[in-house]
Amino acid sequence: MTTEEGGLHARVLDALGPAITAGEYPPGRVLRADEIAQTHGVSRSVVREAVRVLESMRLVESRRRVGVTVLPADRWNVYDPRVIRWRLSGTDRPRQLRSLTVLRSAVEPVAARLAALNATPEQCAALTEHALGMVATSRGRQLEAYLVHDTAFHRVVLAASGNEMFAPLGEVVAATLTGRTRHGVMFEDPDPAAVTLHVRVAEAIRERDAAAAERLTRDITVGALRELDVLAP
Repeated sequence: MTTEEGGLHARVLDALGPAITAGEYPPGRVLRADEIAQTHGVSRSVVREAVRVLESMRLVESRRRVGVTVLPADRWNVYDPRVIRWRLSGTDRPRQLRSLTVLRSAVEPVAARLAALNATPEQCAALTEHALGMVATSRGRQLEAYLVHDTAFHRVVLAASGNEMFAPLGEVVAATLTGRTRHGVMFEDPDPAAVTLHVRVAEAIRERDAAAAERLTRDITVGALRELDVLAP
């Protein structure tokens, strides 16, 4: 695929994906490749590539002599970061954010407990670095800079757990935190108590205090749910 084709493919994907996840194309709707190509001014090969990606997310199903059929939400790969991003850009954002935050509250405290037992010295150092980075960027409306450290911190916790099922969820958590920031579901400056909790989690993991790491991380996720009650009821 050429650079130009890649750009066209991304454009079609970013048009169809949000439309499907927002319900503009309801389940069972058949999308015709020639109509998509005409609407977006692209070739059929570009459309086929975009459809292949949507199929990999289980948003659509392509069948010969039928066309591209939109699948119901219970078939979607809801853990795909792009699906998360598209859903967060729609009107169902509050419910999606709550679902993702509840998932975090179920997984991250256990991951932090395991990280206290399994983290390498390098991972401990990375947690400290990103926790201090969060402190440094938590004032002065530096949410984008804060986001870099916040997402990296949670990725390291999940990876340091040593559980291969938890580590890939780092992308899910990153997509969640990014969606909150980009769609204004964050305070202009992060809650100081939440920032401090991240520092304490890094300390607990470094000190191999599994119980404290789990408890403090649970406090972070409970606080995140409370913030949603205010910012995205």
